[in-house]
Amino acid sequence: MPIIYLSPSTQEFNPYVGGGNEEYYMNLIADAMIPYLTASGIQYVRNTPEMTAASSIRASNSGNYDLHLALHSNASGSGSGGATGSEVYYYPTSENGKRLADIIANNLQTIYYNPGMVKTVPTTSLGEVARVRAPSVLVEIAYHDNPTDAQWIRDNINTIAANLVLSLTEYLGIPFNQPQPIYTTNVSTNGSDLNIRYNPSLSAQIIGKVPNGAEVTVYANLPDWAVIGYNGIIGYASSRYLL
Repeated sequence: MPIIYLSPSTQEFNPYVGGGNEEYYMNLIADAMIPYLTASGIQYVRNTPEMTAASSIRASNSGNYDLHLALHSNASGSGSGGATGSEVYYYPTSENGKRLADIIANNLQTIYYNPGMVKTVPTTSLGEVARVRAPSVLVEIAYHDNPTDAQWIRDNINTIAANLVLSLTEYLGIPFNQPQPIYTTNVSTNGSDLNIRYNPSLSAQIIGKVPNGAEVTVYANLPDWAVIGYNGIIGYASSRYLL
C-alpha cells in the first residue's frame, strides 16, 4: 500500500493568537490524521518535534515515499494579523505535486469558512517542496496571527485531519475509510494463501499474501472487504476468509 512522509511543522517559535504555537497545532492535526490514514490503508513515517525542516527533508529523501506532506500555518509577516486563507504550495514542474495540491485545495474549500480564500501556489523557494525527492505539497492551513483563522484551526482539528486524508486517498486512488476499532483475527481459507490487494477489487494488484491460519491485524471493515496488515504489508483482503 502507499506510504507517505508526514511532516508537521517543527516551528514552536511561531505563536498563535490566543495561545499555543504552530508546532503544537500542526502536530495535533497530524495526530488526528493517523486513525484515518490507518483505516484507509496508508502507511506513514512522521517527523518529530525535535527535528528541523532540514532534517525532515533528509529523512524524507532517505526513504522511498509516494508523497511528502508538510503541515504548516501561516503568518502575514506585517504584524497586523489581517491576512486570511489556506495556501497549498507545490513545485511548478511537478505534475503530481500540482495534482495533489489541486485536490487538497478543492477539499479544503468545503470546510474552510471562506472558501474563496483557498488557493494553490507554485513555489521554488520552500525546501519541503523544492528539495524532496517524492511528490510534495506544503499546506499553510490558515493564518495563526489572524484571530478568526487561529480559532478555526483550534475548533476543527479532526475535520481538517479527515479532509487531508480524504485528499490523499483521492490522489492515491484508494477508498477513504472512517476510523474503526483495530483488532486481530486469523485467516481461514481452504489451505491456500489469502491475497492482499491494493484496492477492494478482485482485479486490483496483489501486493502480498497471507498463509492460511496466520494472524492479521484488521484496521477497517467494508462490505465484503477488510483493510488488513500482515508482515508490514497493509492492503485489502476478502473478509469472507477472516474469522
